[in-house]
Amino acid sequence: MGVSISIKDAVKRFGKDTIIDGLNLEIKPGEFFTLLGPSGCGKTTLLRMIIGFNTIEGGTFMIGDQVINDIPTNKRNIGMVFQNYAVFPHMNVYDNVAFGLKNRKLPKDEIDRKVNEILKIVKIDHLKDRMPAKLSGGQQQRVALARAIVIEPQVLLMDEPLSNLDAKLRVEMRNAIKNIQKEIGITTVYVTHDQEEALAVSDRIAVMNNGVIQQIDIPSRIYQRPSNSFVSNFIGLSNFLPVEIKEDTDGRHVQFENTTYCPLLEPLKEEIKNGTKALCAIRPDEFKIHTDGTVGIPATIESSVFLGTTTHYFLKLKNGEEIEAVQDAEDWEILPNGQEVTLTINTAKVNLFDEEGNTPFIIREEDR
Repeated sequence: MGVSISIKDAVKRFGKDTIIDGLNLEIKPGEFFTLLGPSGCGKTTLLRMIIGFNTIEGGTFMIGDQVINDIPTNKRNIGMVFQNYAVFPHMNVYDNVAFGLKNRKLPKDEIDRKVNEILKIVKIDHLKDRMPAKLSGGQQQRVALARAIVIEPQVLLMDEPLSNLDAKLRVEMRNAIKNIQKEIGITTVYVTHDQEEALAVSDRIAVMNNGVIQQIDIPSRIYQRPSNSFVSNFIGLSNFLPVEIKEDTDGRHVQFENTTYCPLLEPLKEEIKNGTKALCAIRPDEFKIHTDGTVGIPATIESSVFLGTTTHYFLKLKNGEEIEAVQDAEDWEILPNGQEVTLTINTAKVNLFDEEGNTPFIIREEDR
């Protein structure tokens, strides 16, 4: 079982610039925890603070019950997997993986046992005599992963480990990493800017922006019930349309601007009253396109892209705003450019925020 990681009031400065200011984070023992966000959001900076590559200007970093702020990097018992593999080119696979164990001066038979064991776990035991130049990118990444794990660290850190691989190999390796992490049970902190990757591998995700954690949750809730418009648009894609709350005996509806379309949208927080202005976040697949005059949001098809199982439509609203909708290809012949349509929404899936996009209005399932 892994150990917990606790970060309290973390501060990081580079010169006069404060990159992280008062960040708090609790990672559970054995958890696969992902820091997700755009380039420059502070996720790699935070990872490097954990391992000791970056100084800590404020706050407390703990692994288990030990404060690590002043412990040198080589004494923190943390494994690290880098973006560029960092495999030693002059050593074969076996010697690469054995490097950390030899530095710790373990007996040769123990080194041999540990290396062979981990090579089997990461499924490259048949390559132990091969040199890195004769390995694929995915195989080199498995070597780097084995080398980081074989020293039995308390924590494993991974910084964009798949970004140098092609798309098919990324999928293969992310599945392998997830399976290996679960088998070993090591607490893992994973940094990526790839939303799909984060959703696929994580137990929980922290979405970061400008050094601030916007939301921490399990992948499904991050996607289905984002805490603000940034998260909604970073995890996947959302269209944002202004609405007004209309309340009647049926409940509270959302009236879309310049339309008669006013679907019921519940459950909303109790304080959301009649007349409240809001922002409705609608993912492309949460629209339904109608050509039969169904009451909805009027739009015109500008262009479309057929992608086999789905067709992506790019539409223009009456106010000139451009939005995107996705439909299952089997349900439709591709609608022509210039077609006038109406759009309805899947009220069970859309999200609603205040006008600035900062506060969610829909009650999350765990809050009921």
